[in-house]
Amino acid sequence: MDIKTIHHQQKLFFDTHQTKNVNFRIEQLLKLKKVLKENENLLYDAVFDDFGKSKTEVYMTELGLMYHEIDFFVKKIKKWNTPKKVATGLSNLPAKSYIISEPYGVALIIGAWNYPYQLSLLPAITALAAGNTVVLKPSELAQQTSKIMAKLVNKNFSSDFFRVVEGGVSETTEILNHKFDIIFFTGSSYVGKIVYQAAAKYLTPVVLELGGKSPAFVFEDCDIKLTAKRLVWAKFLNAGQTCIAPDYILVEKSVEEKLLEALKQEIIEHYDEQFLQKEYSKIINTKNYDRLVSLIDKNKIYYGGKGDREKRRLEPTILKNVFFNDKVMSEEIFGPILPVISFSNIDEAILQVKTLEKPLSCYIYSKSKKNSKKVIKEISFGGGAINDSMMHVANSNLPFGGVGASGMGNYHGKAGFDTFSHQKSILEKSFWFELNVKYSPYTDTKRNILKWMLE
Repeated sequence: MDIKTIHHQQKLFFDTHQTKNVNFRIEQLLKLKKVLKENENLLYDAVFDDFGKSKTEVYMTELGLMYHEIDFFVKKIKKWNTPKKVATGLSNLPAKSYIISEPYGVALIIGAWNYPYQLSLLPAITALAAGNTVVLKPSELAQQTSKIMAKLVNKNFSSDFFRVVEGGVSETTEILNHKFDIIFFTGSSYVGKIVYQAAAKYLTPVVLELGGKSPAFVFEDCDIKLTAKRLVWAKFLNAGQTCIAPDYILVEKSVEEKLLEALKQEIIEHYDEQFLQKEYSKIINTKNYDRLVSLIDKNKIYYGGKGDREKRRLEPTILKNVFFNDKVMSEEIFGPILPVISFSNIDEAILQVKTLEKPLSCYIYSKSKKNSKKVIKEISFGGGAINDSMMHVANSNLPFGGVGASGMGNYHGKAGFDTFSHQKSILEKSFWFELNVKYSPYTDTKRNILKWMLE
């Protein structure tokens, strides 16, 4: 079935208003959860073929988060969908005012390859919860996960409501030629600009979830051992192929050596040879593997640096004595390479960070509220955490999204429901009374009454 037909069918189905029924949405969300749960082994196998990941990691970073979000929507969307009463103001009395959350229509979701289920299906789940129909285009780079999503969705859902369309650049280009009611894209800034330009032709609202070089500040008053533990987990999860992973560390000079040693010990403890061979994620393809290797300055390797191009595995690597003009700092790493930069003056460190594009995330490790407040106040970033990394994404009450070059728009929980909904404002008046102050002739008395009402 071609995209023109699918797009037309979804337009027609949306116009039947079935998706505006909250009970219908809940039924579809629960059906999707049931389909995913009944086919978990197939989902695990597909990710293993693409990445070599363990089932536990896939559940923790993808399936578990989606199940949680579905349950969250099922519990909340009736409340969110109820018209919200707001104050009317003297100038419109007697009347009442309220806001209706209305779905946009046909939503296009373009997913990313690094967490192929979460970054494709979670936005789709959100769009469906808000009452839209969905065309989902997963990334072609994770081939097996794209295939299994297409198989499960297209077999269990009608194409006029929810359809997965596979393909590469040419197929995506063809899809973008159609007028969607909202577009949600996760991926690189380069492709994000292409999507944005395509949407501009139809004035289609766009949500862009991009990336960037997310810093992690480590101050001397932190718990070094626990800081290292949390940073190593966050950085090397999925072999560093995570948009909100700490891209580099800025550490106070006084504790640089302690932190480096603690990072190394954490890697040794949790990334032994058996784990690296059996459960550690592969780099998505040889092109990205070669790119990552080119970012490693062998003279600056503190730990790691070895890899296997044929198996597409690059071991956790720490670089020290790194500067902002080094090659590894010229782009988002998106791999298991962790540059460590020391600083003595926090103001200078912050200024250096601000020479780069606004990051998707920022992390601060310190017992001092003063340090945390300073970084949060002075650096613009999408979202982050104090004394942890990446875990803010697991809280459905926190909007997730970027700012500037790291993206625009938010999702997760209520923020996602709002993103995929138009807020329709309604003023409702009766016929029993009319204040004549707004009608001519315009007099000084009327002006004074208006000033009283409006000021």
